[in-house]
Formats: sequence, structure tokens, C-alpha cells
Amino acid sequence: MSDTEDTHEHEYEHEFDQSDSSPTGPTPVESAEAFDGLNADLRPGADNCYKCTSCDTSCPVAEVDDEFPGPKFQGPEQWRLKRKEDTDIDESIMSCSNCMRCDDACPSSVPLSQMHNTARGEYVEGMDKFSREYIRNRILANYGTLARIGSRVPRLTNAIMGNRVTKWFNERLLGITSEREFPEFAHQTFRKWWNDRGGSQVTSEQKRIAYFHGDYSNFNTPEVAKALVRVFESFGYEIAVPEQRCSGTPMFANGMLADARRAAKFNVETLSALVEDGYDIICSCTSCSMALRQEYPELFDFEGTGEVAAHTYEAVEYLRLHEDLEGELHDSDSEIDHPALAYHAPCHARNQGLHRQALELFRTLDGVDIEDVGDSCSGISGTYGWKSEKYDYSMEIGEEMFEEMKDAEGTTGMTECPTCAMQMKHGTGYEINHPLEVIEAALT
Repeated sequence: MSDTEDTHEHEYEHEFDQSDSSPTGPTPVESAEAFDGLNADLRPGADNCYKCTSCDTSCPVAEVDDEFPGPKFQGPEQWRLKRKEDTDIDESIMSCSNCMRCDDACPSSVPLSQMHNTARGEYVEGMDKFSREYIRNRILANYGTLARIGSRVPRLTNAIMGNRVTKWFNERLLGITSEREFPEFAHQTFRKWWNDRGGSQVTSEQKRIAYFHGDYSNFNTPEVAKALVRVFESFGYEIAVPEQRCSGTPMFANGMLADARRAAKFNVETLSALVEDGYDIICSCTSCSMALRQEYPELFDFEGTGEVAAHTYEAVEYLRLHEDLEGELHDSDSEIDHPALAYHAPCHARNQGLHRQALELFRTLDGVDIEDVGDSCSGISGTYGWKSEKYDYSMEIGEEMFEEMKDAEGTTGMTECPTCAMQMKHGTGYEINHPLEVIEAALT
């Protein structure tokens, strides 16, 4: 080992000897070369962490859960410990909600959520596969599988899942909170509606999109998916609705990387073929677009992954980039008299730089009053708020958003994320709209 490497190693040991969970400022860290011979799996940018703690102060879980050490420990510090001493992944990695705010907060572009996903996957590999936590998390992570079964008899499923006995059973046996109302299945899925109408009503060689609707829009909120179809067709787009699996977001959040890999492989193979035929991929859920754009390239190397990521867009983002959406809304003959809206920007929209677009779009539109309810996390973070031991934390995180919504003029909420919509309704009782539904009302 060189003198330089030796110096770096002493710096590293000193940092951890000092139990630096609360550093007062940036301190030097050892370089990657300190791990020569340890088969280090270096993540791009990991060495750039200089312990400014911006990630910790932005973490909504660390703010309410005193036992959660925060993103800095879960990412760069744990990675160094493991590479240096081959320590086990700390179980607190399962308390990370995967909101990914730490990615956005880091001034050095450290790939924190990528490191968290990798560590969580390794931790879950070592879990007892018959434990209640593993079984519960596997069920929550694979919502689409259960939804395909339940949606075949939606009225019966809704009655069973809404029953107090079922909720009690789920809480006691599986650790799924009984405080929340299970989302109802639509009586007709989006894909059934799509097939019944005969697919796309527009043919175009120049304007083609492939719609990645995800599980929730298909099984629970087909009105959002229908709004996307009608809005894009009004702009002359030919739409393809390919076979697809879950984007993988709940699987990443629960460390089920084998399940996520299978879903991602199917999606990349299907979507990359459409990209080759000139289609761009459009999502109505910001967590789905996040998965296809960021998490797939970070975690998988299937052929076509990069092309899929480069051609994926959130729906309103795409229309603002390629069409005069604002102009069309202002020139529309439709009279808009929409209830005042309390808008929440999802964390995954913030991570993609999309957290202002709904406000910018609707604030200038006659007939629509919209108010930003602040930059706090909603607290549910997909499956996090459905776990009985996390429910109270979830509601504590969401409290700021609830208060902002109640102080806003409107009593109708708006967001692009379906689980944020669940939390908004759960905390306030408001009905929640998707931006596409308001655009549809204005244009069609």
C-alpha cells in the first residue's frame, strides 16, 4: 500500500472511531483505492460524499423516527463499513421509505437511492422467507399479482377487503395496518375498456406514444388512464398500450430485487421494441416514470434499458415539451368551472424536476384555482405507510401536508401519484384529482 493509501485508511478509521453520526461539517473521506483487493463494487460518485448531511436533514423518515440513522449511514457509510469489514447490512435499511429525497438533496450527486436499493436487496436475501415481515413485504411489493385476481370479481373483493374482520386479520397476521381503507377495484379495468373501444382511435406515423399505465391506473383508477388517452388523441397521437408488468417501485422499496428484475426485463423488452418503431413511452404516475428513467439503468443492464430510459416521459411533461398545451387550454371553448385545488407535488416528481409543472400550467388558466400545499412528503411512500409499525410515522410525516391542505381555499386535492392521493384523502377526506383529469375536462 502506498503512503497516500495508508493515510486515507487512517482517515477512514478515525472517522468511524469518532462515531460521526452527527458531524459538524464536511470532512475528508478515503478514496476508493483504500479498498483495493476487497472486490469493491464502486458506485459512481460514492466517493464524492463529504458528509455535509444534506441528505439526512432532507429525510422525512429521519425527522420522525429516532431509531433511523438516515440516508448518509444507509448509503456511503454502510457501504464503506461493508467493504472494509464485511459487516452485515444493518436492519434499519428496511425503514428507508425510498422517497428518494436524499438524491435530490445531495450536492455531490452521490447515488444514495441506488446504494439503498442495493443494500436493501442484499438484506432481504438474508431474511427468513417464512417470517411475517418478509411475507407481508412480498405481498405489498407484488400488488399487481393480487390485483389481477381481485379485479376479476371487483364487487366481492371490495366487500371482503373493506370488511372489519379482514382488516383485523391483515393487521394481526400480516402486519398491514387496519387504519387505512383498502383501495377499491374498478368494475372495469382500463385494459378492458381499451380493448372494448378497439384500441387507438388515431393513426399517425409522426406522433406515437406507448402508454405505461402501471397497475393502479389499470385496476383502481381507470378514469386517469382514460383521461390520458383522450387528451393525447385530441393532440393527434396514435397510442399503443403494450403488455406490461409493475414498474418495480414497490419491489425496490421492499428489497425484492429478484421480482423487480423479472418485471423490469419484461418491460424493457416490450418497450424497447416500441421505441425502435418510433414510440415514446408515457407514464401517468411519476413513480413509474422514475423507475423506468432512473432505477432501471442504475440496477439492471438488459439490452435496451438505456433507450427505454431516454424515451420515457411523464404525461404532462411530454405535452408541455412537444405541444402548445397552455395555448390549447386557453383557447379551449369548454367552460371550466373546476373546484379550487390543493396541489401536492410527489417526492418522485421532485426528483425528476417536475414538481412545478402543474402549478405553472393551471395557475394561468381561467376557471381553475390551484394552491401549492408545500414541499413536505405525504408520508405514505408507496407501501411504507401500509405497514402497521410505520403507520404512525407515516401520518406524522404527512401532518404538515394535511394542515396545508386544510388551510388552502380548495377542498379538492390534486397530485400525480396514486399513493400520495391515498394519503391526501386519508388525512383530509378530500376527493383527489389527477392533472390529466382537469386537462381532459378542459380540452375534450
